[in-house]
Amino acid sequence: MRAIVQRVSRAAVVVDGATVGEIGRGICVLLGICQSDTAQDADWMSKKLLNLRLFDENDEQGGKRWMKSVRDLGLEVLVVSQFTLHATLKAEKMYADILESMRRDYQEDKIKAGVFGAMMEVSSTNCGPSIHAQLLADLADLAM
Repeated sequence: MRAIVQRVSRAAVVVDGATVGEIGRGICVLLGICQSDTAQDADWMSKKLLNLRLFDENDEQGGKRWMKSVRDLGLEVLVVSQFTLHATLKAEKMYADILESMRRDYQEDKIKAGVFGAMMEVSSTNCGPSIHAQLLADLADLAM
């Protein structure tokens, strides 16, 4: 499993001319799932995405940097299936499971998503200084 995570001030997904997912401040996640991924990988990724510290303690200069997560600040998450990260189309159930886990463990209305396997237009306004992080969830990595 692989996720590219971007801090955004807003992001949206459009399918066939209709907006299917849209968020304000938070993170946009391009999520790739491979055939060997397990429920344990999905659970790890869900928790990691919600608790990844990408945001400053406050917006003022001098505040501690990289101290807060989406969960800490009540921000939103847009998850977009990105099968090209692992070149597999057989991951729809795992994608749905991750979304369900995130909605259950956080605030359901703050988790938005694209449509698995659909032709999507994804737009985002990234906000830095660091605009993305790459997360990998492999069983070998989880043991560390």
